[in-house]
Amino acid sequence: MSALFGPAGNAENFPYKSSADAPSWLREIGLDCYEYQCGKGIHVGEDTARRVGQAAAQHGIVLSLHAPYFINLANPDREALQKTIGYITGACLVADWMGARRVVIHSGALMKRTRREALDIALASLRDVIAACDGAGFGHITLCPETMGKINQLGDLDEVLELCTLDGRLLPCVDFGHLYARSLGADEGAEALERMLDQMEAALGLERASHFHSHFSHIEFTPGGGEKCHRTFADDGGYGPDWTPLAEAVARRGWSPTFICESAGTQAEDALTMKKIYQDKQNEGRRADKPPVCRGD
Repeated sequence: MSALFGPAGNAENFPYKSSADAPSWLREIGLDCYEYQCGKGIHVGEDTARRVGQAAAQHGIVLSLHAPYFINLANPDREALQKTIGYITGACLVADWMGARRVVIHSGALMKRTRREALDIALASLRDVIAACDGAGFGHITLCPETMGKINQLGDLDEVLELCTLDGRLLPCVDFGHLYARSLGADEGAEALERMLDQMEAALGLERASHFHSHFSHIEFTPGGGEKCHRTFADDGGYGPDWTPLAEAVARRGWSPTFICESAGTQAEDALTMKKIYQDKQNEGRRADKPPVCRGD
């Protein structure tokens, strides 16, 4: 098994008008997966969703879907929770039409609570969300709580992993750009990445951890707040995190995550760059494992 690579939504160089054409184009340029974006709301009809799904099945593209951004699991208001449940079950319905098996969900905001208080509310909310999804017939769809980029948001790696311990079907969406931004650049480099991967394996077990969902892009951050905006690999300015040490760590472990690139407009191009670097690291590992050839005199 190998990691999968693809874009979040349609890049600036996407040559078609309809997302139903995305899977064939992505296969043509050498990518493996596609995350359909419903971040600003669920505005896709059943016909379009099914056409996206049929094209993905035809061209071997693995689909996921991003639920609306305004989900807040940490809001204790029961009316707000019902709205959150509606957003997530609505996203699962579209995912089901498409044949997507993963739905990414935001964790929420602290809302002037301690991190522990917010997380306890989110855990209770997520239990209700899971029950609602099961009741609606969406138990086969994997919910992926996402690590968040702003410091005042719920969703550091510890918090997301604790959310994922609620149910064995949950998988983390580990956004390494977000973790880099909320740590103000500290979560960067081989040592930090190995620590994060080890943390995931300890919390979830090897089988689940090795198939984690992920977002990746370069991120600009501010000292007081964390994430400011997504950048591209071509942007000058020293934006991180660096992809190469993560590619090397995942290749060496033989893990099979799904990497969705969220670069600002160049997400397909940068996903291809990520895939090439990852494949180079895979090949380096195979050469290192190969015993030397002994030649006679």
